[in-house]
Amino acid sequence: MAIIRALALGNYSDAIYHPFEGVDKEIEQIFREKIDVRSTGDYGMLKEEYLEPYRLFISYTEFVEEKLSPARTAALLSFVARGGGFLAIHNGISLQRNQELAVMIGGKFTGHPDFTSLPVSIRQPNHRIMDRVESFTVDDEPYRFEFDPFIRTTVLAEYEHEGEKWPAAWTHEFGLGRIVYLMPGHQLSSFKVEAYRKLILNAGLWAAKMI
Repeated sequence: MAIIRALALGNYSDAIYHPFEGVDKEIEQIFREKIDVRSTGDYGMLKEEYLEPYRLFISYTEFVEEKLSPARTAALLSFVARGGGFLAIHNGISLQRNQELAVMIGGKFTGHPDFTSLPVSIRQPNHRIMDRVESFTVDDEPYRFEFDPFIRTTVLAEYEHEGEKWPAAWTHEFGLGRIVYLMPGHQLSSFKVEAYRKLILNAGLWAAKMI
């Protein structure tokens, strides 16, 4: 049986708010029996020939001012449009600084209130990503978003904060590929929540067309 591979990209020494160290190991552990995850801080991996062996791309990239080059942007867009899976976790939505990638992701981060305890409820229990995923509570940053009006996306789960519900997970297709965004993940404790680990696993498997 062929090994299914994923590439996870984050920031190590140059991280401002979300260091990839530690988080990378949690992600690798979550997928260990299903997908072989290679974690890297090398943005130079965003080339079509380097992405070609992978079925899934996982973004835990940091919020920085510098945009990806047009060539790296095109490589990632092509990877997904041709059938690759894309899973962004928490700050991984930072690729929105490139407007083309913001469209692909389907929404933009606009800010967040203070770190707090957030109850997460399931909105689409019949979606394959939500299979055997139960509601959970996570200590995290309550990210707010603005959705792209031209992308039809499915909100899978919501978190409650200040008496309102906000998107905690969403998905849609992009070309032949699949996009999933998961909001929690500010610190290692988020990745210790068993229900969230199951959600991450399902999201990656679905994006990679394994379920």
